[in-house]
Amino acid sequence: MWAPDDVTAPDSIDWFDETPTIVSISDVHGYLEPFRSALTAVGAQDEFDPLVTTADDGTVHWADNDYVLVVNGDLIDRGPANEACLALLSRLAEAAPPGRVRYHLGNHEMAVLFPDMFGWPDTYSVERDAEARRTFLRAVARGAVPVAFEGYEYTYSHAGANDLADVSAVNETAAAVAAEILATPDQEDGRTTQREIARRHDSVFGLGGVRGRGADAGLLWMDFTHMREDAPAQIVGHSRHTAPTRKGAVVCQNVIRSNRHSPGGECVLLETPETLRAVVRRAESVEIIDV
Repeated sequence: MWAPDDVTAPDSIDWFDETPTIVSISDVHGYLEPFRSALTAVGAQDEFDPLVTTADDGTVHWADNDYVLVVNGDLIDRGPANEACLALLSRLAEAAPPGRVRYHLGNHEMAVLFPDMFGWPDTYSVERDAEARRTFLRAVARGAVPVAFEGYEYTYSHAGANDLADVSAVNETAAAVAAEILATPDQEDGRTTQREIARRHDSVFGLGGVRGRGADAGLLWMDFTHMREDAPAQIVGHSRHTAPTRKGAVVCQNVIRSNRHSPGGECVLLETPETLRAVVRRAESVEIIDV
């Protein structure tokens, strides 16, 4: 699992001395080529500098740029290339300046923390061996894989919330929960123990129903259909769309073609202090649109 050494992700764009453009993508779900396609779409037109470069052998590397990359949850599961997606993100994080590459918890990363809660057979998240799971838990516990990020006008989390909690508080919650899991001996009934821990932190880990996605679900699980028009400005993923979709001040960016065969392209959002724009790679073109 993804665990760069000595990394703690900042809570806010204000942590940086400059005003870097925030580049965000969500719901890659273990599909390497769409991940590469989305990353390389930034810079495919002259309006934006490249986010990454591609070497002669096809490997993707961090470019000389002024970006913060937010992978807004669900990098893993469903697709065939989970380890390759994690390795690509790790390579970018190691090459980029400190704090410039972020990996957020999504509901599928949550399944690494709480594998006994989910009846997901043959999935990457719940089938990690004990050491791989503990490596990821240690990364979450030290703040390397947080829940949320405060951008210029938008807050970033995997599923969002109608009443958004303080970013620092929810990131501290995730770190504390991971530390608690690490310190909790394995239980014969692991599901009960994990559900009890998650239930104490519903604002982050709540499913909002037996199958998840309910109106009262936490920041990793709420479906976009439950987002109110008056909710605070956010960038979220989780709920699939064929194009970046706005409801009030909230934008859902879960547009990845290979994620269950969506007819959309690969969507990347770019936020500056003044603008929010999308780069969408379709089958034969790259389009830049205002959101």
